[in-house]
Amino acid sequence: MRRANIALIGYAFMGRAHSNAYRQVTPFLSPRVAPRMKVLCGRTAGSVEAAARQYGWDETATDWEAVVRRDDIDVIDIAAPGNMHAPIAIAAARAGKVVFCEKPLANTLPEAKRMLAAVEKAGVLHMICHNYRRAPAVMLARELIAGGRIGDIRHYRGTYLQDWISDPAFPLVWRLDRGQAGSGALGDIAAHSIDLARFLVGEIAEVSGDLKTFVTERPLPGARGKKGRVTVDDAAAALVRFENGAIGTIEASRMAPGRKNYNRFEINGSKGSVAFDLERMNELEVYLDSDPAAVRGFHRVQVTEPTHPYMKAWWPPGHIIGYEHTFTHTVFDLLEAMADDRLPEPNFIDGVRNQQVLHAIEKSSQTRRWTRV
Repeated sequence: MRRANIALIGYAFMGRAHSNAYRQVTPFLSPRVAPRMKVLCGRTAGSVEAAARQYGWDETATDWEAVVRRDDIDVIDIAAPGNMHAPIAIAAARAGKVVFCEKPLANTLPEAKRMLAAVEKAGVLHMICHNYRRAPAVMLARELIAGGRIGDIRHYRGTYLQDWISDPAFPLVWRLDRGQAGSGALGDIAAHSIDLARFLVGEIAEVSGDLKTFVTERPLPGARGKKGRVTVDDAAAALVRFENGAIGTIEASRMAPGRKNYNRFEINGSKGSVAFDLERMNELEVYLDSDPAAVRGFHRVQVTEPTHPYMKAWWPPGHIIGYEHTFTHTVFDLLEAMADDRLPEPNFIDGVRNQQVLHAIEKSSQTRRWTRV
């Protein structure tokens, strides 16, 4: 049996999602791996202790370096802000730990490359948490594309829209600080659209990008009447060219009123199309030229059958799953890969390739030119 004592570093939203996944996944794992929620590590002792009680972690800590050095920890799960990804991941790799990191892999391309070099030099397993790959409908889209059902891919349209900072009175939180977050909508949510594009269509070769900050100053938390400068983008848009000849668009904004978590893609091929919307994540829109003319058209496939990816672990057909299950599926695949001693996907190689696209979009926005990835 492969031991898997987990240490999660960096709590808040992603930490809650990961904690829930570890709790859910255990009944579905093979008997070759035994995960244990060993240590929850964060900056504020009281908050971390409360979270540990809520989600069932054995211990708490506030010193991540000490946690990484512990002999009884096997997996370091990094859910901290982006500026902490590289130092934690590199230290964890040098300590011989499995490294599981939130996206984007780092705040900069050089940092991402150093992280990849560290895990490869140490020979440890590594994975990046692009959880939307694990929505069953997305996996079904991949199966249809790989099976040639929609033919040669011609178009990809990825759109990720939110509205949580559309109010100018929203405070200057860490995600609006380049020093901590690296970028804004680009790294936070366009990174997901880029990963889905790579996963479903192929590698991106060239981009023409634009970044925009609409609200340049925001209230400073805890400093009444004072404002600070926003140093990241509010919105990002890019034209993309794929290595296989397909073309596409990627748009991300956190300033789209009414859009809460609108993560959608549409892929058009020579024989059909598929489309997905995370806000209806149990459905895949499918159009196939091979359907009889009388019934040809987009139709919604409810992806809840036991033959669909991951669904045999859950409920009877028609009983839907939710956002949290994408993390459960991701953690399942990580732990099963550990049991097999094989590299899971997506991993830090994917993280670097994603970071290369992010970097190219940012560079293109600055130079106003098409940029090679």
